Amino acid sequence: MRIIVLGCGKIGSVIARDFAESVDGAEVVVADKSERMAEAAASRIEGAEWTSVDATDYTSLVESVRGFDLVIGALPGDYGYQALRAAVEVGVDMLDVSFTPENPLELDEAAREAGVTVVPDCGVAPGLSNMLVGHAAAKLDRVRAAHIMVGGIPERPVPPLGYTITWSAEGLIDEYMRDVRIVEGRRIVEVPALSGLEEIEFPGVGRLEAFYTDGLRTLVHTLPGVESMWEKTLRYPGHVERIRLLRALGFFDEEPVAVEGVQVSPRLVTARLLERSLRMPEVGDILAMTVEVAGERQGAETRYRYYLLDRYDRAKGVTAMARTTGYTASIVAQKLAQGAIKERGVVPPERLGMDESLFKDILSGLRERGVQVEEAPA
Repeated sequence: MRIIVLGCGKIGSVIARDFAESVDGAEVVVADKSERMAEAAASRIEGAEWTSVDATDYTSLVESVRGFDLVIGALPGDYGYQALRAAVEVGVDMLDVSFTPENPLELDEAAREAGVTVVPDCGVAPGLSNMLVGHAAAKLDRVRAAHIMVGGIPERPVPPLGYTITWSAEGLIDEYMRDVRIVEGRRIVEVPALSGLEEIEFPGVGRLEAFYTDGLRTLVHTLPGVESMWEKTLRYPGHVERIRLLRALGFFDEEPVAVEGVQVSPRLVTARLLERSLRMPEVGDILAMTVEVAGERQGAETRYRYYLLDRYDRAKGVTAMARTTGYTASIVAQKLAQGAIKERGVVPPERLGMDESLFKDILSGLRERGVQVEEAPA
């Protein structure tokens, strides 16, 4: 089994290492535009190789994935869809955690024709959150509502944003800028990111604020007829007000501005500044998530509620965000490599949750790694 992991950041490096340590005889190649990052990621995995890849060059990307048995994508969202296309063109199975602006379901027909399986958006949220929705939906005769709240936050509020960076800064900015699809009255509607603000009490954490972000992804297409469905991101109170100020001032704009004769992208500069100022490995992080699905079963109103609270692993130096995202992706990628996912085409995570045996194996794999999903009383 030869696999290539595209992207050697905080998440991709954890996926690669977990896969290599879990699958005997797997030949793992890690790839990144930065040779330094690729070499560093490979050095932490026994027997792994590394290579450089430019995800902006589609032809190069196609050649990079050719000859592998499995591709795992952990690229920034802007390049994730290109990697999905490349895998389909070459005819190799792929799992992806990129938060792409494009709809991965658009590749379904091409993937079926190529005889490959593509599992998109397979991190923690979207990903594990979708699986939990799918698992509950499979037990209901009719799904009426599905609501997700999830956030990666520091163990304590850290000035000035009450937040630390544990994943892609560009992906974080996308989350704050991209219009959000939710379902209201059985209709897909778009609302602005950061809207729908409310405060909640999260068990084991305390007071948090929640706001709409575009995390439903494929769920808006795969669960038709639902009356209400949305995802909200969790942060410490006051975070949204500060982010709205940065957004209003243009710090997240993509259009370049001239600075002493040089064209500079405010978004890219902001991303680099956020990484420099808010990347604080000494501050542990938390991943908090609740998923609630309501509907009818045998004529009775039924509700399922799932709960996850994960913390930074100081012994291994792995963040809660990387644990919940990377381990979920690695476990599902292993199932894909083993042939346990037999469906061809684009297979959204929620469909994995609808397979009782597969779903139990995924949760079992997470428990073995210390990530515990609990089903709470409704």
